[in-house]
Amino acid sequence: MTTTKVNWTAQGDWGLRDSQGRRFDLARWQDRLDELRAAHHIPGAQLAVLVNGQVYELASGVLHRGIGWPVTTDSVFLSGSIAKVYTATLVMKLVDEGKLELDTPVANVLPEFATPDPMATATITVRQLLSHTGGVTNDFMHDSGRGDDCLEKYVQAARDVPLDCPPGTAVSYGSLGYVVLGRLIEVLTGKTWDQALQDLLFTPLGLERSVTLPEQALRFPVAMSHLGEPGIDPAPAPAWDLMPRSAGPYGRVIVSAGDMARVAGLHLDGGLAPDGTRVLSAASVAAMQHRETDVPDKWTVSADGWGLGWTLYDWDGIAGYGHDGAAIGQYAYLRVVPHAGLALVLMTNGGSARLLYADLFRELLAELAGVTMPAPFGPPAQPPAVDLDPLLGTYRREGVVITVSRGADGGPRMLYEFVDGMKDMSPPLDMALAPVTPTVFAASGAGAAFSEDYMPVVFSTLSNGTACVYVGMRATPKIG
Repeated sequence: MTTTKVNWTAQGDWGLRDSQGRRFDLARWQDRLDELRAAHHIPGAQLAVLVNGQVYELASGVLHRGIGWPVTTDSVFLSGSIAKVYTATLVMKLVDEGKLELDTPVANVLPEFATPDPMATATITVRQLLSHTGGVTNDFMHDSGRGDDCLEKYVQAARDVPLDCPPGTAVSYGSLGYVVLGRLIEVLTGKTWDQALQDLLFTPLGLERSVTLPEQALRFPVAMSHLGEPGIDPAPAPAWDLMPRSAGPYGRVIVSAGDMARVAGLHLDGGLAPDGTRVLSAASVAAMQHRETDVPDKWTVSADGWGLGWTLYDWDGIAGYGHDGAAIGQYAYLRVVPHAGLALVLMTNGGSARLLYADLFRELLAELAGVTMPAPFGPPAQPPAVDLDPLLGTYRREGVVITVSRGADGGPRMLYEFVDGMKDMSPPLDMALAPVTPTVFAASGAGAAFSEDYMPVVFSTLSNGTACVYVGMRATPKIG
């Protein structure tokens, strides 16, 4: 695997022709990145394109609007939830080494793991946590300190956190489960999650701009987060990284777009590092891409299904995988198309990142892989007639209450409230719902970080018959 870097001032006619004579025009894509970044009020961005074994790295804009330092291909960004792919890769490496089996109950390997439901505690498996089918919550924001024991303390504190839904009844995005997996990695390797990632993945792949701790990031030009309303240039955030250290396994790998593309290359190459070293077995690479569950909400993260760590996509019969990430003002997108040997990585530090992703990746995927991305999510011109009565009511999971009711105009509305330990996270969201199908609605006013201009609200049913609603890929059961 070779690398071509183009910084923000790059000019000239650079490119490579593949065996079919197709040419990747670096100068043209640099111009397009610059144009779209500015149009969507994004301070800075990196783009990495892995195609036919070659990694192209492009950069645009500034790391910090208050200072004006330019983004370069050597800069690093917060990748948010794409960290889950890294944690899943480490878990599968332990499977390769015979230290772990996917269908083993987690509590058998990690006795400190528990939930308030003893039966659930005894049955939740490694496979379920990897595929978000274990029922654990996404919204347990617990700061267990900066010490090397932070994951251990987090898992102990999580013992009293209720499940969102019974294990195995639905896919429901659950970051708590990835902290548990991170702790499992620590127990089986005898290393912190941070060190295990360095030793077992970063070093074998030769990744020089991939770290997990803020103090390590300061060796590099670091992208500052920016916050603001859609449609205007955002301002630098008051702090760079507000996540606790225990968020690492689900939310903090600090990385350049190029290094992330090289991790995707490991999976495209069947588990082999660029020098031919086997890092992961071909069987584990395939298992991660195997569909474990379908996804009722196909819009929040563009998912059609979920594998072991990977979000799975089906673009009119063309299979792909990847993940999205958000980290308080920074947004990252990873897409891989195996048949084309293609991986795309976009890192941003504020602004309407979702719109940049949609515009840029729609063009790149079409040209380089023949993929047609779905149209932006939103209500149709002629909304369908919907029987609202079965959908009205109160839905609750740990830290969140969702109330679906009729507004003054008789149309559906959703009140999304944070409660209990999460009550100070955000003011309540009161949004009108526009029907897309009888069970899918578009909530307006959610912000451009969601699916373009609208947030999907999807009504479904758990496998045990309980009605639920999906907001942000989290299943919230109906209670009344």
